[in-house]
Amino acid sequence: MNHLAVLTSGGDSPGMNACIRAVVRTAGLNNIRVSGVYRGYQGLIEDDIIEVNRDHVRNTIHRGGTWLKTARSDEFRTPEGRQKAIANLRARGIDALVVIGGDGSFRGATALSAEMEDLPVIGCPGTIDNDLFGTDLTIGYDTAVNTAVEAVDRIRDTAASHNRLFFVEVMGRDAGFIALRTGIAAGAEAVLIPETTTYIDELVQKLETDWKERRRSGIIVVAEGDDGGGAIEVARKVQERFPQWETKVTVLGHIQRGGRPSAQDRILASRMGHGAVLGLLQGQSRVMVGVQSGQVVYVPFEQATKHHQAINPYLLELVEALG
Repeated sequence: MNHLAVLTSGGDSPGMNACIRAVVRTAGLNNIRVSGVYRGYQGLIEDDIIEVNRDHVRNTIHRGGTWLKTARSDEFRTPEGRQKAIANLRARGIDALVVIGGDGSFRGATALSAEMEDLPVIGCPGTIDNDLFGTDLTIGYDTAVNTAVEAVDRIRDTAASHNRLFFVEVMGRDAGFIALRTGIAAGAEAVLIPETTTYIDELVQKLETDWKERRRSGIIVVAEGDDGGGAIEVARKVQERFPQWETKVTVLGHIQRGGRPSAQDRILASRMGHGAVLGLLQGQSRVMVGVQSGQVVYVPFEQATKHHQAINPYLLELVEALG
């Protein structure tokens, strides 16, 4: 391996820059040229690529987002689009690829590697959802939870001051990891996530008990993919059933993706970027770098994308016990 490329794909997550930095500096330490691909797979198709060195990644470890930028590419989903990308890789003499992203990004890497068999590809899990199988944590998850907790703490001040019930929606279309840990850390009265069924009757009964015991403010954390329809719909149903509560809805949205990465995300991303280059040097390909029980591991893309990390049942019990 003489020349590798690195790109970020899919949704941005805090810590991606730290991962890029680790890839570039580890490769440089091993006398490997590095090219950065702007705008993910679309940049690969359009040859939007520059050669980078350690100076390009100086003072980036603390920045959120990704300086290489990211994009979704419908063209890359087609064989014709991937052939354009392959032609650009060959023309530049790039003989390895590091992809920082989520499951869709890894499926794209798998397809590219299948059509360019001499191109080893390794992925680093950059997604705030923490839903990829084979790693305890993904890049950006810790920062997203901390951001959500800080927001809920601020909202609780208003809820308590006005005797209001707030429904706070956090990201998590298919997974409730952010909602669950945010709810525990912020002391929410209830947490609604895609992995469990939302029973409005049970929620209303719980709120009625709180009302009778003169607890007149509260926080309900709702993952956007909850089967109750998200925070707005759940709040509407509760208001209809129990009009005594003054309900408010706050949707945190993309605020959870931005901001300085936490120390944990910076360290995790650095370990994964370093591990990606070492894995390529060891002959690894079509694998995701993960961290399990504190150790760097390599998980086949097929496992990482076909299986989703399961919610810890104990955390569900904890929410119920402490809510």
